[in-house]
Amino acid sequence: MSDRKGLNRQLFWLYEGHGTAPFVFRWAMLIFDMVTIVYFLWAPFEARGRTHFIVDYMIGGVILLDLLARLYIARHKHLFFMKWINWADMIVVLTMFAPLLVSNFAFLRVLRAVRAVRAFTFVKRVRVLTPFFQRHERIIDKVTNLVVFVFITAALVYALQVGRPNSNVHTYIDALYFTVTSLTTTGYGDVILEGQLGRFVAILVMVLGLSMFLQLLRAIIEPSDKVECECEDCGLLLHDRDAVHCKHCGRVMHIDTRGQV
Repeated sequence: MSDRKGLNRQLFWLYEGHGTAPFVFRWAMLIFDMVTIVYFLWAPFEARGRTHFIVDYMIGGVILLDLLARLYIARHKHLFFMKWINWADMIVVLTMFAPLLVSNFAFLRVLRAVRAVRAFTFVKRVRVLTPFFQRHERIIDKVTNLVVFVFITAALVYALQVGRPNSNVHTYIDALYFTVTSLTTTGYGDVILEGQLGRFVAILVMVLGLSMFLQLLRAIIEPSDKVECECEDCGLLLHDRDAVHCKHCGRVMHIDTRGQV
C-alpha cells in the first residue's frame, strides 16, 4: 500500500486493510448486501409506488458509490471490468436509476444476490472464523454459487412466465419452487413453463443447475490442496497452501494459512 496516496490509500485501507475501521466498514457493507438481497426478493416487480422508487434510488446510490470506489482502488482497471460480479452491479445500478426505461427488466435487480459471493470472501477474513472457512472453503464457495444461481434463475422464470395464459407461475415463490424441483430432478409436474422459451429455460435449469450440484458433491468428497489468494501482479487466484511464490509471475506470496488440514 506504500505506492498509494491520499483518498486512494484511505479507500484501499477500508476495503483491504486491517484494523477496527476496515472491520466495521466491511461488516456494514455485508449487512447492507444481505438486507438489499432480501428487499429485492420481497419487493414487488410491478405496481411500484413512490416509496419503492425512493428506496431504489437510495440503494442504487450506495451500490454506485461502492462500485466507483472499488474501481478507483483497483490496480488493474481492465481486470475490474472482466469480473462478472462487477458487471452484475452495473446492471443493478441501471435498473435502480432508470425504472421507466427498464421496467420490464426489473427482475434483473435480483442480480444483487451475487453479492453473496463477495460476502463469503469477507467472512473468510474474520479471524475467529478463519480456521473453519479454510477447512471448508471450496464447499462454502460451491454452496454460495448454487444459491445465487437458484435465485437468479427463479427471477428469470418469474419474469418470463408471470401473467402468461395458462401459466402456473403467479408469485416469485412459484418460480423458486419450480427452479428447485427442476434442479433436483424431482419434477412434481404441478408447475410447468409455457412456450418454447419456457422449455429452453427449464432445460437450462436442469443442465447447469445439476452440474453445479455435482460440483458441490465433488467438493465435499474430494479435499482441495489449493487456497484462494489473489496475486497483486498477475491476478492468479489459486495457489498451493504452502506456496512462497506465485507460479505464474514469481511474486512473493504471503498466504495466511495454518497449513494442510
